[in-house]
Amino acid sequence: MDAKFLSHSRSPFPTLANRSYTCKPVCTPIQAVLMRPSQNITHQEARKTSVYNDSWFDLLAINYLSQSLQSATGLRNSMSGYESLVEAARVASQKFNPIQQREVVIQALEKAFPRPILSLIRKLLPPSKFAREYFALFTTVFFAWLVGPCEVRESEVNGRKEMNIVHIKKCRFLEEANCVGMCTNLCMIPSRTFIKDSLGLPVNMVPSKMPHL
Repeated sequence: MDAKFLSHSRSPFPTLANRSYTCKPVCTPIQAVLMRPSQNITHQEARKTSVYNDSWFDLLAINYLSQSLQSATGLRNSMSGYESLVEAARVASQKFNPIQQREVVIQALEKAFPRPILSLIRKLLPPSKFAREYFALFTTVFFAWLVGPCEVRESEVNGRKEMNIVHIKKCRFLEEANCVGMCTNLCMIPSRTFIKDSLGLPVNMVPSKMPHL
């Protein structure tokens, strides 16, 4: 998946937010980097391949976001770590329709990231080449716990080269959830809306391989 910080405010996919998705398991959700599993490997074994060694900071951030989502939905679970976050998202996908799912995630993000801090960041870093490159680099350093390993890549904006693309090698959330609908309605669309509204930076998230998207 590639997430690109854009220099304009108009989304290249204006109808995406109006589409609804149901949970459809995917074996290789993002970036086709794995070879096709052999016939004698079960679906569950083939699907779950990545191992994450979360640091204390990673666990702190994961649990904080999970609690924020649970608070927004009013649906609690007793799990911890990334399992707790995925479970909170899974329950939300079962209890709410797609529009409501996006709304509760935005509420959770607003709880997790106080508006005064975001307003200050937006004031200090207005949309510019520097801001787009800064946020791209920031994402790879401080949000790998959420999306998995990622790297900054180059693109062209108005004829100029910019390092404003975050290439996610294999999305951790989609791999753990194994559900296209959850990825779309509980991550991709609300995250894009939240970043644009809070930081003033349009983001275009392009899955490199996702069925029916």
